[in-house]
This record gives sequence, structure tokens and C-alpha cells, in this order.
Amino acid sequence: MRAVEISRFGRPEVLQLVQRPVPVPAAGELLIAVQASGVNRPDVLQRKGHYPPPPGASDLPGLEVAGTVAGGSAADLAAAGLALGDAVCALVTGGGYAEFCAAPAVQCLPLPKGLSAIEAASLPETFFTVWQNVFQIARLARGETLLVQGGTSGIGVTAIQLAKAFGATVFVTAGSDEKCAAALAVGADHAINYRTQDFVAEAKRLSGGGRGVDVVLDMVAGDYVAREVECLAEDGRLAIIAVQGGTASGFDAGLVLRKRITITGSTLRPRSVAYKAALARSLRENVWPLIEAGSVRPVVHQVFPAAEAAAAHTLMESGSHVGKIVLAW
Repeated sequence: MRAVEISRFGRPEVLQLVQRPVPVPAAGELLIAVQASGVNRPDVLQRKGHYPPPPGASDLPGLEVAGTVAGGSAADLAAAGLALGDAVCALVTGGGYAEFCAAPAVQCLPLPKGLSAIEAASLPETFFTVWQNVFQIARLARGETLLVQGGTSGIGVTAIQLAKAFGATVFVTAGSDEKCAAALAVGADHAINYRTQDFVAEAKRLSGGGRGVDVVLDMVAGDYVAREVECLAEDGRLAIIAVQGGTASGFDAGLVLRKRITITGSTLRPRSVAYKAALARSLRENVWPLIEAGSVRPVVHQVFPAAEAAAAHTLMESGSHVGKIVLAW
């Protein structure tokens, strides 16, 4: 099969199209004939040598795929409610940048009706992540307010749509007026240009009376944490899912106490198959119907041939995209 491997750590050009053996699915896994692979920021970190795959995972990058079921035992197919040839998308721990990928059967979800493989490949990583952090961990509820840092990222456009679908008000930050407009077009209630506006002051103003927001979804960390603690309402929840701004925070712990703020952090990739299976079941029950109804939709910015994975990573690192970047096989 063709695959895109990291020939050495470094710039996007280290991604090389090579020939690899087709993986053999282990017990509990299905083999997927991949038609499209999602591109995510963790892939960029892995390419640079900063995000090694968990033990036992493929060394190939790629955390989400869409295609058709090409192999697996009868028992594993039955357990997943799938058959050979069924169209699926899946969350994987690695190996997604390839024409074939082995995926835990319980992490394979049917393609939502009406979606192409390209669109479906953009779903698993961001939808699993947002559902876990915003709804299961931070417990965003109807009538509450969510602040999303980076509202036009793949995570951002997913968080906007899911929060709106479940009755929340959504504020986002973005780095330009054009990106703010794009976030509003996706469904955000308010967009804050963090280059020209103070997101703390704006979040307090927009929430009414300086109350602050109920939940913050943070991909930046660093000095943002102290500011997020300031703009959270009483009993607010801060969910940190990446540290693009570094790990040093220096937040006011006394303010955390007085406001009864909960701060959480998580990484999904190393979690157990059983944990991800529970997320998959919850997504299929609660979110897949919204996608099929059209109230939540994939936002794909650009599709690249798999051989142009380096160009896809260059775009990802530029930060100029709105939504997801996908490789087509």
C-alpha cells in the first residue's frame, strides 16, 4: 500500500510517500480501505518529534480516517454492527496516512447519511475531543456560555456547532476580522479578534454585567490560563486540550478558590480502547443524528492528494485555514 511516513523529524518536506505492507488487524480490530485521512495539529507535532505515538501504535501519522471495511473477524464485525464493504470513519492512534489502516472495531462509526468520505474523515478527532472535553468533562449545559479559543480551527468549528445544537451561547476568539466573520458564519454568537481586543473584557461585557462565561475550551494554555480564570463565571470550568502557548501559567489560585473554578486537562490519544468506545457510542447516539439532519456539518477547508501531505502540513502551520484539512487517497 501507499503511505505517508515521517522520514525524519523536521519541516513538512520530511513527509514522504512510500510503500508499506498492508497492516494485519489484530483481535478487536477492523481493516479499513482508506479513502480520506484527516490532518490534525498532533500530526504536525509528531512530525517535529514532539508527540510520539503510544506504545504499540503505528509510527505513521494520522488519527482519523474514512473508507470502507476491508477486513476483520466475523466476531469483531458483528460486535461493531458492521459488514465488509460498509462505509465507516474511525478514530485511530496512528497509521491514518495510508491506503489501509487497522482500527479498533469499537472506534469505527458508520458514515453519517449524506456525507462523503472526505467530509467524514474530518469528524472523528475533533468530535471525539469536543464531546469529551466540553460535554462530558466540562458539562456544558443548555443556557450556559462557552468561550472557544481559536474558533476557526477544526476543534473550534466543531465546538461552535455542537454547543449551539445543545442550546449554549458561544463566544470565540480568532486572529483576524476575516476569521471572526468565518466563525460567525459557522454559528458563533460573538467573535473576538484577540489581536485588537481584550478577550477577557469582551467576554465579561458580552456575558452581561461582567458575569463571565461558564466554560472555556482552551488550546493555548500559557499566559492565557490566568486570563481565562479571570473571565470565567462562578463555578466556571476551564478545559485545556493543548499547550500551543506553552506550559507556564501563573494564574491566581485565590481567584480559582473564590469562584469555585474547575480546571481540567486531557489528551485523548493514549486513552484506552474501552474509554474511546464509550465516547463513540455516545457520539453515535447524541451527535450522529444531528449531522444526518444537517444541523451540524463538517467544515472542510481544503483537500490535498495524499502525495501532497507536506503542503497540507504547511497550510496547517500557517493557521490560515477555517475548519479541517483532509488528504484524499
